[in-house]
Amino acid sequence: MSPDSIRIDKWLWAARFFKTRRLASDAVSGGKVHINGQRCKPSKEIKIGDALHISKDQYSWEITVKGINKQRRPASEAVLLYEEKPESIEKRREQIRLNKEQQALFPHQERERRPTKKQRRQIHRFKQI
Repeated sequence: MSPDSIRIDKWLWAARFFKTRRLASDAVSGGKVHINGQRCKPSKEIKIGDALHISKDQYSWEITVKGINKQRRPASEAVLLYEEKPESIEKRREQIRLNKEQQALFPHQERERRPTKKQRRQIHRFKQI
């Protein structure tokens, strides 16, 4: 392995896109990460200048690799490892805004949760009739 390249799963972990290398490896294996427009395996070596497309949850990043770091460093250093396209930033901001609007329409009280003791008693009484 040359010093100017690194495995994609290790780079994604070092650049703080994923919390663990296992999650990064699973994302690459699942087709969520593309190098220069091509699907790849977690062991694929990347170099400075490679274009990556990363999909995580409902968000996506279009980035160019600007640096390689073999160890996970603080977030302030991790952002120096890549450069994101302006269109990608704007698209993700729009998606975040839409998600916030969607959550505002459905308050937290409407979420499904386990019945309380009182509700369980009412269910049992209803079922007995």
